[in-house]
Amino acid sequence: MVLLSPVTFIRAAKPDKFWRRRRTFRMTAHYFGRARNCYRIAIIKAEKSLQYATKARSLKKEDMKQLWEQRLSAGCHEHDTTLPVLREGLMRCNVLLNRKTLSELAVWEPRTFKSIVDLCKAKVAEDRPKGLADIPYRPDHVITRGML
Repeated sequence: MVLLSPVTFIRAAKPDKFWRRRRTFRMTAHYFGRARNCYRIAIIKAEKSLQYATKARSLKKEDMKQLWEQRLSAGCHEHDTTLPVLREGLMRCNVLLNRKTLSELAVWEPRTFKSIVDLCKAKVAEDRPKGLADIPYRPDHVITRGML
């Protein structure tokens, strides 16, 4: 017969301690040596890996923005224009497409991207904004409200 007096009940291992250790060991299960097996070292390694993961999320966002910008500038260069002309034309035409969508269009839908670039060129050439007024190209197949 087992009697669970308060003294022996206190000495029993608490289940939350087991699960807390298990969670740490599961995070460090792919490490080698003591970083995997020793709890104190596993805690340090797990915290450091979580710090790296936090920083990597913001770095991934920056990398994706740079990739989208590079794709957009390459697409604009392919159609004989610049990225500021594209942005100004999109703003003046009230076309609300973000970097990601535009870069996807430049890669996977080149004809659609060409039509957007032609629209932007026509709008910028028509409005002649300060700093971008020397746009000589006005596409024949694009009709804007100012031309009517």
